[in-house]
Amino acid sequence: MDIERLKKEMKKKHQNTNEKENKIKTTIIKKKYQKKIMSFVMRFLICVIITLLCFILLKKNPSWKSSFYKYVFEQNFRFASINQIYQKYFGSPIPFFEQLIEEPTKAVFREKLTYKEEKKYQDGVKLTVDPDLLIPSLESGIVVFIGEKEGYGNTLIIQQANGVDCWYGNIKNLSVKLYDYVEQGSALGEANGKNLFLVFKKDGSVLDYKQYING
Repeated sequence: MDIERLKKEMKKKHQNTNEKENKIKTTIIKKKYQKKIMSFVMRFLICVIITLLCFILLKKNPSWKSSFYKYVFEQNFRFASINQIYQKYFGSPIPFFEQLIEEPTKAVFREKLTYKEEKKYQDGVKLTVDPDLLIPSLESGIVVFIGEKEGYGNTLIIQQANGVDCWYGNIKNLSVKLYDYVEQGSALGEANGKNLFLVFKKDGSVLDYKQYING
């Protein structure tokens, strides 16, 4: 009888010990998760504070704002692709720094680019078009450059939603501004005479124009 009672007591002690160990383990795990959650919350709050400070500084310093836009859109961020995904689910461009992205260009005439002849030219193609032809945007995207390019004249570059940068060279009377968001088919401007130059690049590499000029 004494042996049986001793066995029962030992078994009970063992069970109590296991319960205590389990409680300790559970407490340790909970503390670890709490630390991780607190760490995440702190990092998130720090990011929010830094972002708000950046907004304030950008608002008060137009020159900083211009440099920041150039850094984001032209060098380090495929904004057009992200914006396309955002539009798909929310129905409008991303709200960004005092409506950095304007409302999609209204002059959308849904015409395809028409030309009479194509010829390889430098990194892209030279298209023979009707004089002063109204040029449509081949794809939706963000205007990331307007200015002179050697060999191409006045050039407009659009960072397209498909990740391709499209150059429109020898273009005049532009109907868009730098960092405008344009829909596919939007009127960009007019051909300056009978020639239009197109170049297609992705991550700095020149692409075969034949894949893109016919939609």
